[in-house]
Amino acid sequence: MGWNWPMTGRVEELRFIAAATRAGDGPRGVVLAGAAGVGKTRLAREALAAARRRGAVTSWVTATASARGLPLGAFAGLLGAAAQDPTRILPQAVDALVTGSGRAGAVIGVDDAHLLDELSALLVHQLVLRSPATVVVTVRSGVPAPDAVTALWKDGHLDRREVRALTEAETGALLEAVLDGPVDSAGVARLWALTGGNALFLRLLVDSELEAGRMHRSGGVWRWSGRPQVPPGLAELVDALMGRLSDPVRQVVNLLALSEPLGVTLLGRLVDPAAVELAETSGVVKVERDGRRLEARLAHPLYGELQRARLGQLTARRLRGSIATALAATGCRRVDDTLRRAVLAADSDLEPDAALLTDAAHRAIQMLDLPLAERLARAAAETGGFEARSAHAHALSWLNRADEADAELTALAGLASTEQQRLAVAVPRAANLFWTAGRPAEAEEVLEEATSRLRDPFCLDVLTAVRGAFHVFQGRPREGAEDGAAALARADLPDLAVVLASFGVVGGLGAMGRTDGLGSAAARGYVAAARSFDAAAPGLGLCDLHMTGLRLAGRLHEVEEIGRARLRASRAVHGPMQLMAVALAGHAALYRGQLRTAIRRFREARAGLVPTETQGFAFRCLVNLVQALAMTGDAAAARDALERTEPERHPAAVFFEPDLMLAQAWTSAAEGAVTEAIRLAHDAATLAADRDQVAYAMYALHTAVRFGDRTSAARLAALATQVDGPRAPVAAAHAAGLAAGDADALLAVSAALEEMGDLAAAADAAAQAATVHSRADRGTAARAAAARAHRLAEECEGARTPALITAARPLPLTDREREIAMMAVHGLSNRDIAARLVVSVRTVEGHLYRIYGKLGVAGRGDLAAFLSSVGTDT
Repeated sequence: MGWNWPMTGRVEELRFIAAATRAGDGPRGVVLAGAAGVGKTRLAREALAAARRRGAVTSWVTATASARGLPLGAFAGLLGAAAQDPTRILPQAVDALVTGSGRAGAVIGVDDAHLLDELSALLVHQLVLRSPATVVVTVRSGVPAPDAVTALWKDGHLDRREVRALTEAETGALLEAVLDGPVDSAGVARLWALTGGNALFLRLLVDSELEAGRMHRSGGVWRWSGRPQVPPGLAELVDALMGRLSDPVRQVVNLLALSEPLGVTLLGRLVDPAAVELAETSGVVKVERDGRRLEARLAHPLYGELQRARLGQLTARRLRGSIATALAATGCRRVDDTLRRAVLAADSDLEPDAALLTDAAHRAIQMLDLPLAERLARAAAETGGFEARSAHAHALSWLNRADEADAELTALAGLASTEQQRLAVAVPRAANLFWTAGRPAEAEEVLEEATSRLRDPFCLDVLTAVRGAFHVFQGRPREGAEDGAAALARADLPDLAVVLASFGVVGGLGAMGRTDGLGSAAARGYVAAARSFDAAAPGLGLCDLHMTGLRLAGRLHEVEEIGRARLRASRAVHGPMQLMAVALAGHAALYRGQLRTAIRRFREARAGLVPTETQGFAFRCLVNLVQALAMTGDAAAARDALERTEPERHPAAVFFEPDLMLAQAWTSAAEGAVTEAIRLAHDAATLAADRDQVAYAMYALHTAVRFGDRTSAARLAALATQVDGPRAPVAAAHAAGLAAGDADALLAVSAALEEMGDLAAAADAAAQAATVHSRADRGTAARAAAARAHRLAEECEGARTPALITAARPLPLTDREREIAMMAVHGLSNRDIAARLVVSVRTVEGHLYRIYGKLGVAGRGDLAAFLSSVGTDT
């Protein structure tokens, strides 16, 4: 399949070229300089194409090393007989190049001018000085060029522009333009780092990876998996960039290709230090200071990819062993030295070191590099050690291989000889059954059995911490908060137990609306998560619970900051941890009303998380994706996503069931079934209240108010006295203002919601104020409120909620008539509409008859056309 690679991310350069080539009197043109493949030739060709569109005569010349030995060799194909008279060769050449140009003039492109022969360079110089034509010249940075060419910018005749490499954001935009769809952010980051933002390298590599199938579409998102293989065309360019390597320099390159960066001192123990100096001088290796240490790395990431592909297996194993041994001699003082050493040793000719492999597996688990963790832990477990086998079971669980993990942990239980070892088996086994296997009842049985057998108070407190987490996720927030707080009373609680106890406290208090101290309750859990190998990923689950509590309370600016911080922290990590951070950023975007951003985040996270779903993150993404799609008015996509929630439903995610019911409500609302949406929101509130999730109950009732419910003012007023944070009193005021038909109160609510950070709810309140004003024939006030609603909807990246649709195009219909009209337009039969409204089919028919009369249409087909023409159809 052929892929079109458009010009992307070059707005500034194109603007600069346009200004330089349209100068008034004097020389006109520009010199574009840059590395090979950076895009300077493409820019020059774009400049000539723009000139042709203006009517200019254009010529293109490419200098080559082979033509350099011939006078005017680069121009031979253009000049013909004009180059035969040696006494007038340059004037004739200039005349030949500009002959036939009209008022738009002539534009000449000279590519790779650093390769011009001396006479061709002089011709270019004459073209610029005599100004008969506009000249666009490209040269390679850092490469000698003829004096006549360098004089173009040194003497100030033409401006020189360094063509920079693409930024990461520009690389992403280019890839999405080529692939016509979103690309996962981790893949963009890897491709940008690997190619250095070089547009040509990027194109050659991506074309190759697409053809090999390693870059593919999954869940509507383009993902890149596996290691790249440098295609022949790119290998030739990289070889040319590296230049001819001497044997000593090649030794340095080979070592860095297998493990970079390496300390200069360490590298000097493996090769002659003079070779390291020579490698730096030749530009193949760069040396940078990192703290007190000088580190060497390859000057371009593709050097390493190319050299690794060329190394023989035995040579690579020997070199890895040498590097691992040298790292061991330094004492592995840096955080990642142990992991690097273990990875090198595992693929080397060294004897296995079980302790090293186990420690490294723990570090890999902490980073959620799960395939690596499993490989290292399996190698360590082959020695039969208890801790190594436990690490292997942990890695298997995170890889979603729940049955294998349970079998390993069950076997370990038979080997446990102390209470500490029995605890070390019971906790991961219960967690594996609860989250990975999705069998919470069995998990709680394992926990209770361990509680009955263990006697050590320390062990019992750890089990209480785990029980607190289970309570919260099973929809028992009060018990979760109590058990979590009881466990956290122990100062020496292990890090994983601290995080799980924090699940109980943060999740429980957040759901119950006691959120004033939520930040301090989460803080201890975050510190523990950052410190322990087995608590890093649960730390992201704690973050989800924390953000949920803040969302319910209405502290949305804090939510946004947490989401951004997690996304920043995940940039250096690939795999599940990075995708979980993307999911959290999606939650933050949805809660703030940034709908398109949220949709993109959820789709990206789900595409990578579904195969290794453990904590229910992919399911949470799907539920919130439904809501985001529905809020944009995409009813069909929302319904399609909603239908996937039941088979993907995670049994351990009972805590979030109100969100699932609200996603169902938003989907009904997007389909025009507002009465049904209000009923579903009330059902979510009732369910939440029955479970002591009073903050969720308040949030669900506020959602019903946004749909137009006028019956919840009293309940929300009561809940406002029970729930901390700014949302509850604003929700109560919203319900009261809507019930009273008080447009001014609704606008005040809109302002409060905007200040709170809930832009979508603020847009709905403003839209409802516009509708109230419109029905009271207050046209000016209605238009002002509608303008506010429109602005907020735009900030929400195109929100189309029922309130916004009603305010955008007022119709001479009652609320019930409008609802029936919208459901009819969405293709529901009279019987379906009656079922959703819990009325008779005859009642629906009567309403439709009156709707047709009021709008002057003949039937359903005309109704759809009419509503579409006034912009009301969703």
